Amino acid sequence: MKNDIYRTKITELLRFADITVDGKQPYDIQIHHPDFFKRVIGQGSLGLGEAYMDGWWQCEQLDEFIYRALTARLQTKITTLKDKLFYVYAHFINRQTGKKAFEVGSQHYDVGNDLYERMLDKRMIYTCGYWQDANDLDQAQEHKLELVCRKLKLQPGMRVLDIGCGWGGAARYMAEKYDVEVLGISVSQEQVDLANAQSDGFNVSFEFADYRDLNQSFDRVFSLGMFEHVGYKNYADYFKVVDRCLNDGGLFLLHTIGFQYTSEKVDPWIERYIFPNSILPSAELISKHSAPYFKLEDWHNFGLDYVKTLHAWDQNISAAWSELPNYDDEFQRKWHYYLMCCAGSFKACNNHLWQIVFSKGEKDEPYQAVRSAVTG
Repeated sequence: MKNDIYRTKITELLRFADITVDGKQPYDIQIHHPDFFKRVIGQGSLGLGEAYMDGWWQCEQLDEFIYRALTARLQTKITTLKDKLFYVYAHFINRQTGKKAFEVGSQHYDVGNDLYERMLDKRMIYTCGYWQDANDLDQAQEHKLELVCRKLKLQPGMRVLDIGCGWGGAARYMAEKYDVEVLGISVSQEQVDLANAQSDGFNVSFEFADYRDLNQSFDRVFSLGMFEHVGYKNYADYFKVVDRCLNDGGLFLLHTIGFQYTSEKVDPWIERYIFPNSILPSAELISKHSAPYFKLEDWHNFGLDYVKTLHAWDQNISAAWSELPNYDDEFQRKWHYYLMCCAGSFKACNNHLWQIVFSKGEKDEPYQAVRSAVTG
């Protein structure tokens, strides 16, 4: 009897998003377990994601399902006690301290280089591509790297810092194309080991370190997809570190996913299974905490490019799944759910992708914004 009540409530909620339970549209949800509705009512987004991992439901176009649910703001209509307790915990506890900084590295980025080698482009760039004038993922990521280099106004001989270097693809690109020296840091040992192994002959180096440990001088600083792990309680310290490392007259490029509003909330499923101790910044908080140190020169939003990027990653993983015997079916469902949830969120403009350029000190000439990554 209770299952019927739960089913009725979820069915009515989904109608606000034009989603039908066991419907015929590709974004409709197909239920495979009778306790699905009770689980979602009791556990909210965490229960929804875990039920998908367990095979309790399916959806042909999962990103479209998420897009419709977010656009209809269904996430505000089911808030569980666990959700509320987590938000209280997040408010009072700094979940991104130095000791905790390495947790996301071990849980997410160290999950397996074999997985990322098959999912990502040839340079293994694990951030949003720039799809203007690009025909495929390799081009989109090369265009993104070129865009970053042009925004930083790189010149031969410069010393560059890469905060959150991944597997070193961006650093190697800069060293090869622009004749600069790059130091990259990461909280993932697997990333650092592979980056160093692939960088013979390049003027680059990589260290397993937290940004708070930095105390060197650089002409340019950039960070691609790391700021999401800093945490709003640490934004002031983060910008202070960048200021400490950046020479006068230098430029700093921050490439980060951003959230539409200032919020202490995080998705419980993403927190538990994908990015522990992470939270998306808002434009308000970035501006507030960077202002004491830097002048804002440019703010570029191309969040919809992440939809294409995430789909490309998902397609790569699906095509190569037979080559990944170390990951079970539950992991495959988890990974697909992660990628498509993110795609749906970007499509709904719930999330944004920002490239922000800051300058420090006096400049010889006005900063010229860049949007093109190709010549001609």
